[in-house]
Amino acid sequence: MSYKNYVHENSRFSEDQKQFYGKNGYLLIKNNVAPDLIDRFSSRFLDICNGNTNDFAARIVKNPSLKKIGIQGQYVVNKIQEFLYDDILWEYASHPAIVDVIENIIGPNITAVHSMLINKPPDSDPDFSLHPLHQDLQYFPFRPANRIAASWTAMERVDQSNGCLYVVPGSHLDGILYKHETSKHTLYDGVQGKEHLEKVHVVMEKGDTVFFHPLLLHGSGPNSTKGFRKAISCHYADTNCYFIDVRGTDQEDLMKRIEELSVKLSAPLHYVDIWKAKSRLVRGPPGNFQKLDSHL
Repeated sequence: MSYKNYVHENSRFSEDQKQFYGKNGYLLIKNNVAPDLIDRFSSRFLDICNGNTNDFAARIVKNPSLKKIGIQGQYVVNKIQEFLYDDILWEYASHPAIVDVIENIIGPNITAVHSMLINKPPDSDPDFSLHPLHQDLQYFPFRPANRIAASWTAMERVDQSNGCLYVVPGSHLDGILYKHETSKHTLYDGVQGKEHLEKVHVVMEKGDTVFFHPLLLHGSGPNSTKGFRKAISCHYADTNCYFIDVRGTDQEDLMKRIEELSVKLSAPLHYVDIWKAKSRLVRGPPGNFQKLDSHL
C-alpha cells in the first residue's frame, strides 16, 4: 500500500520515513531541537509563570485543581497558549529544525496556526493532568487534513510515569472526525468509548520531537512523579488551506465555546477569524490565513 498522499509530493523524507508517517500517522525525530534552545524556552516559561516579564504575548491557562493558597508559579500553570507573537517562544515555531520537517509533510507554504507550552505539575488531580484521546482536527475549521501537521517537542525526558504522549497508530487512516465530548474536568475534550484501542507510549528525551497528523488519535496520561513534565508544541497548515463552515457539525459546540471565550478575552470574532488572527506566516507567500473578515 502506498502512503504517498500523506506527505508532500516534493518531500525529502527517506522512503522508510514516508511509509512510516503515512501508515502510522506520526514520526519521531530524535535530538531534533538543541538542549540550549530548550533551556531558553524553559527560562521564558518560568519568567512568565513568576510574573518576571510584562512583554510576553501569550495566554496563561492555570490548573483549577491547584488554585489554592501556597501554590504559585509553574506549580499552578497548565500551559502557555497562543505564543506565536512572543519573541522568544516564536523561535520554536519558526525553528528550521522543526519547519524543515513540517515542509516535508505539508509543503513549502507554511502558517503556524496554534501553539502551546504544556506543563504537568506534580501533585495535580489526575483528572486535570491527563489528556484523553482526541483528534486535533476537531478544533480546526480548515482543510484538507493532509496539509496540516503538528510538532510536539519534549523539554525533558517524558515517559509513562510523568505523562508522555500516547498515540493510536494508523487511526488517522479512517478519515473520520470522531465525536468529542467535554470530559468531567474543564481543560480538554476527548473521544469517548475508544479507550480499548491499542496505544503506543512515545517515550522521548529532551529535544526529541514527534510530528503527527491531525486525525491521529492521541492523548497523554497524568504526571505521577514529584517533578514536572513540559513539552512545547505547534500546529501548522498549508497557507492555502481552505476554510469550512462547521455549523451543523460535531464541531459546532466547540466553535460556540471558543467564540464566547473571545468575547471574554478581547472582542467578539467569528470562529474563522479567530484562527486567522492568532496564526502567523512561517514560510512562503501570504495566503488564506492572512485574509481577515472573510466570513463563510
